[in-house]
Amino acid sequence: MRTHHAAALLATAVALALTACSPAEITTKPDTKATPPADGATSAAPTPPAQAATVGDTVTLKGNEDGEQLAVTIRKWADPAQSDDEFMKPDDGKRWVAAQFELVNTGTAVYSDSPSNGTQVADHQGQQFQSTFGETTAGPAMTSAAKVAPGAKVLGWITYEVPKDSKIAKVQFTMNSGFASQTGEWTIK
Repeated sequence: MRTHHAAALLATAVALALTACSPAEITTKPDTKATPPADGATSAAPTPPAQAATVGDTVTLKGNEDGEQLAVTIRKWADPAQSDDEFMKPDDGKRWVAAQFELVNTGTAVYSDSPSNGTQVADHQGQQFQSTFGETTAGPAMTSAAKVAPGAKVLGWITYEVPKDSKIAKVQFTMNSGFASQTGEWTIK
């Protein structure tokens, strides 16, 4: 048992050291979108990306391992998000907000992670908030054990508990439970 524990600690230390050596990057520009031709022609020209990603935009991110890549889209935003359980509610003075994430594996390796571990929201004051276990009436929760083959996708809601008076400004997603060097960021309007 000690050998297994020591090996797990060593693996964690190596992963953290490798992550620390990689320069952090926050990507705020969405991927380019193809627009339908206006004159009925058969080809579509890509449109330049907007200044900052917002709800509905896709940001492609790489993970720590070769072949790890996701096209991440925030499909919907719920503020406030209502609990789907009469017993689980936000603490006094707080509310829930939630984002529906679509993760499409555009890489060559299987994506295996707990997506909510790598997300957070930030308000206009710069306060950051991690995800919570609450499930909402907005829709099905994101799985906590995603295993997504190349070309496949996973879809679900991730919930955050924030102060009632906070105005949420940003949502962030990072692969590898938040340890990858690339982070996608979406502006909430």
